[in-house]
Amino acid sequence: QVQLVESGGGLVQPGGSQRLACAASRNLPTIYTMAWYRQAPGNERELVASITGGGSTGYSDSVKGRFTVSRDNARSTIYLQMNNLRPEDTAVYYCNARWFRTDYWGQGIQVTVSS
Repeated sequence: QVQLVESGGGLVQPGGSQRLACAASRNLPTIYTMAWYRQAPGNERELVASITGGGSTGYSDSVKGRFTVSRDNARSTIYLQMNNLRPEDTAVYYCNARWFRTDYWGQGIQVTVSS
């Protein structure tokens, strides 16, 4: 079993930046695609950004150009650099690692964008 642990959340002002990290509890093969999801109150969980072991990335339209996902395969860690944050980015952010039918989730971390 793999545990994913997120860090870096908290309160940030609109227009500000924040960096999230997600570390796996043991070495995760690069075959796993890792991703960030988020869920705001009353909304369904949505995919924010994903990255393959080879470094290919994908973003939702709502964060494209503002968020950057990166990955350190040696540390089995992914990051989410969030710039120009907006109040609508407020949500619990979840880390995910997936390969075929294997699916791991972090416990989630709160990001609040407010003045």
